[in-house]
Amino acid sequence: MMQLSKSVTQKQVLSLRTGGVIATVIEPIINPNNLKIIGFLVLDKFNKSRLVLLSQDIREVSEVGYLVNDHEVLSEEHELVRDQNIINLHFQVLGKSVVTANRNRLGKVDDYAVDMDSLYITKLYVVKPLLKNITGGQLSIDRNQIIEITNKKIVVQEPLQGVKAGVFANATAAN
Repeated sequence: MMQLSKSVTQKQVLSLRTGGVIATVIEPIINPNNLKIIGFLVLDKFNKSRLVLLSQDIREVSEVGYLVNDHEVLSEEHELVRDQNIINLHFQVLGKSVVTANRNRLGKVDDYAVDMDSLYITKLYVVKPLLKNITGGQLSIDRNQIIEITNKKIVVQEPLQGVKAGVFANATAAN
């Protein structure tokens, strides 16, 4: 099942044990190396602190929210030593510039689609710059077209070229 970024983040975290809301999702934690959502920063309902919900602790995704066993699956950021580098990056896909391998500017990421079974970002939806947007519409970029991701931009193959098994595509296919 695919969902857009807004429907991934605007959710509650519910405890199967108590049957109630235990937290609210603030933002996803995205690994820029493979565009996988490894977890979510959440706001604890009880003490209003920022905690982390790792994706492996989610039992089920429903329209209401993310179902977890109990409040105990939420961790403080400093406790997650293995994922600390990715958490500290605060990597965001939305608003990132998208350019081609030949340095042609395509626009900025306006939205993305997430495969909810694997939590990989599968498509980027790019809004063209105002001058190029006279024809209207968005560009849809598949994850296999991504060549490189940096702090400031996402480099993709030229539009209308066939999808090649690039470095990024091969790295994510192994996961």
